[in-house]
Amino acid sequence: MDTKELIKRVRKIELKTRGLSNQIFSGEYHSAFKGSGMAFSEVREYIAGDEIRKIDWNVTARLNSPYVKVFDEERELTVMLLVDMSGSEDFGTKKQTKRELITEICAVLAFSAIQNNDKIGAIFFSDKIEKFIPPKKGKGHTLLIIRELLDFKPENKGTNLAEPLRYLTSVIKKRSIVFLISDFLGDGFDSAMKIANRKHDLVALKISDKAEKELPNVGLIPVKDNETDEVVWLDTSDQKTMNRYKAQMLRKEDELRQIFSKSGVDFAEIATHQSYVKPLMNLFKKRESKR
Repeated sequence: MDTKELIKRVRKIELKTRGLSNQIFSGEYHSAFKGSGMAFSEVREYIAGDEIRKIDWNVTARLNSPYVKVFDEERELTVMLLVDMSGSEDFGTKKQTKRELITEICAVLAFSAIQNNDKIGAIFFSDKIEKFIPPKKGKGHTLLIIRELLDFKPENKGTNLAEPLRYLTSVIKKRSIVFLISDFLGDGFDSAMKIANRKHDLVALKISDKAEKELPNVGLIPVKDNETDEVVWLDTSDQKTMNRYKAQMLRKEDELRQIFSKSGVDFAEIATHQSYVKPLMNLFKKRESKR
């Protein structure tokens, strides 16, 4: 992609996603993701019902009257985007590919973060760590992340979901909000997810395409795995074959939900043929109601 076309696409995504963030997401984001601690603000006179542990004994002794400490939430957060760049993300049969959808979602989350004065960073991965963008504040940094999402070419096509989770826990020391954005076409990441969620606040966004679940009846078709380049022939007109295919997909979905549940990870599924606004809003509201 040449520089002129890249700038044009960045600007288009910025206009759409920043508008959505301003109008819809920023308030819900703020409520769903709280600060990591409390910072001292001031002291005030004791009121009946205040917790005894909040009494400032030094001020109380000096003024000969009970005073309590008042704390405000430490708002500043670090938000990390763990972005699947594997070959399967190039798949899409409706309005857009999974990678295009991921880019928009990342942009919305990034703009929501900077509006709340949070830092935003990213880890791009395939079956290895492809790129690490350290967390920083500001619109310019967000636009840098969007440019990389649009123009980055991964070296590998495979998927290893455990790798970015292990890398995250080793390089990001401060507790952070982490969005793992992937189609989750991989396994063996259960343990890494549990460890990452103990250290950070991990949220999973599963990206899917309708055709992955409901193949149309078009007879014998070649199906290519974008990660291995392997091609297999599938008879979509054979009911037994399609029933087995559907049962396998449902089983994988159920296994994935169990992994999220056992790891204590909130998640949402977002499909390429649907708007991502409602799934994200539902996720934010669900988190807010749990607090």
